[in-house]
Amino acid sequence: MPELNIFTENLYDSLDIDEKDVIEKTRKLLDFYISDVGSQSCLEGKEYDSVTLDIVFCDSKKTHELNRDYRNKDYPADIITFAIFADDENSFIFDGDINLGEIVIAMDKVEEGVNKDISGSENWMQELFFLISHGLMHLLGFDHQSEEEYNFVISEQRKALESIEYDKIQVAGV
Repeated sequence: MPELNIFTENLYDSLDIDEKDVIEKTRKLLDFYISDVGSQSCLEGKEYDSVTLDIVFCDSKKTHELNRDYRNKDYPADIITFAIFADDENSFIFDGDINLGEIVIAMDKVEEGVNKDISGSENWMQELFFLISHGLMHLLGFDHQSEEEYNFVISEQRKALESIEYDKIQVAGV
């Protein structure tokens, strides 16, 4: 199994995000995906020793800006994924490391998603890991342009989230 390097940056100060816990659980999710669907992902056939990705926690003002500037979409998103390795046919492996890219999450949208009961998450930590698991699928080259692709992505997400006991993720102090 490759070394999994996950880095976080918190630009959102309204929630106390346990970045160490996020890194640990994200590593488990990524490990699950590599084991379960790696042969169907952008990693297939590649020789590598490690996989790296970044997660940025911000607000919807920032995701609106990124959406507008990089995707020509004028609205804030709950999550934006920059799949550096999967989306670039000229991507490369440097010193045995694959940089999958970056997941940017609007934490105010995470809170809003729970309050509106959009995903069925019971708290913002569950919603956060639902989005991270979805972002990982995109970083690995999976999309959901068709109903079949969507069903595949959601099915894999459910299995991955079960692997980290998603239904038991609690907010500290709750």
